[in-house]
Amino acid sequence: MTMANSWVIETADLTKRYRDVEAVRQLNLRVAANRITGFLGRNGAGKSSTIKMLLGMSHPTSGTGRVLGRPIDDAQASRDMRRHVAYVAEDKQTYAYMTVGQMIAFTRSFYDDWRPDVEARLLRQYDLPIRRKVKALSKGMRTKLALLLALARRPQLLILDEPSEGLDPVSIEELLQALVAAAADGAAVFFSSHQIAEVERIADHVCVIDRGRLVVDASLDEIREQHRRIELGFAKNPPAWDWHGEGIGSVRTHGRQITIMARANADAIIERAYGIGAVSVESCAVSLREVFLDVVVDVEEMDQA
Repeated sequence: MTMANSWVIETADLTKRYRDVEAVRQLNLRVAANRITGFLGRNGAGKSSTIKMLLGMSHPTSGTGRVLGRPIDDAQASRDMRRHVAYVAEDKQTYAYMTVGQMIAFTRSFYDDWRPDVEARLLRQYDLPIRRKVKALSKGMRTKLALLLALARRPQLLILDEPSEGLDPVSIEELLQALVAAAADGAAVFFSSHQIAEVERIADHVCVIDRGRLVVDASLDEIREQHRRIELGFAKNPPAWDWHGEGIGSVRTHGRQITIMARANADAIIERAYGIGAVSVESCAVSLREVFLDVVVDVEEMDQA
């Protein structure tokens, strides 16, 4: 199935409440085909709640969503959608009493498009012990098994919830390589994480959710181009000035130095700085981690205001 509008995931005001807690707040999310999209947020930000609604594991309190063009609140459409979506949960749930070989054979029986060549290649690559019971596998091995079960199906969309949780550095590297390979093979990849460095390494697009709200939705190239850290120096204590405005994130003053996180309009901010007497101005590229901390702190301050 080819998506006419190239969106594999779309939501409109998607909201989820658990009693008095609003886990997801009017989320308007669009995830493109043929991309690796990182879904960032700290613990409790609403990432897992969003994924569960997208997969029909939880019902929205309000709002709507579509995955592969199918409405998530229609039971039949959701079941049909899941035939084309591979999901790797944070806890990597499989049948613990089965061996690796039995788990693969069991899963294979459900899918007409199963690829034995991919199964064989990943078995060798991941060095999975075919006769060992799933319950005896390490967390890294369980992750590799879950990836094999997902990738051998030729999914249109691969959704992963905190896939690197608890993995060692070697296993994380293998995981990231597997996601890049899946995208090269035509699958859209949507993976949640609070490991920012992993997202920055492989993602084409980044969405950041905090306290249930979408606070960043941009390509990694756009983030790198638009976000700058601007360091201002003054000959004496800087004049009182309201720096908060369009394109300006956090502002920190340290004696005669002001550090501004610019989200846009960096040139205009620099021109303004010279206009009020800055004697030195340095504009620096920022990491995704700096951008994440800037927007998350800003959301927290708004909520407390």
